[in-house]
Amino acid sequence: MRREVHINRQCPKWPEVDEVVRGAVLATLEGRLAAVGHESVEVGVVLAADADVRELNRNYRGIDAPTNVLSFALTEGDGGVGGGGPLLLGDLFLAYETLEAESLAGGVSFQDHLLHLVVHGTLHLLGFDHERSSEACRCQEGEESRILAGLGVADPYRESR
Repeated sequence: MRREVHINRQCPKWPEVDEVVRGAVLATLEGRLAAVGHESVEVGVVLAADADVRELNRNYRGIDAPTNVLSFALTEGDGGVGGGGPLLLGDLFLAYETLEAESLAGGVSFQDHLLHLVVHGTLHLLGFDHERSSEACRCQEGEESRILAGLGVADPYRESR
């Protein structure tokens, strides 16, 4: 199965993280696409500024503030498939300034926090939803922790368990 991750840099503040981001998306997809039934899968990742993510958050979620990551799944309705082409899972938008501030405030490296947010957002593209119930939240957090461990990142939820 072919898996493609397209990265779009909208904000010049982002350091060179393309391969780290690509690796996190691919690690999250690993083993979760058997039921998809497509030969190729694509995910888009936009490395954006807070202002861009704030606008998207306001327009699509009614929240006039930036957030660290937004996921826009394309697999609802028509399955994100156009004319027998690849399965377009969707797009992730990451906000640089928010991610940087959160990593500093949380005492975690920028890269580890970035990896966590990419895994979190990619799981949303795959249908995970932490807002439905506490069980769904625990399920998503468990998956995140397991994937991050494989990437060499400490469990971000260890203190809340």
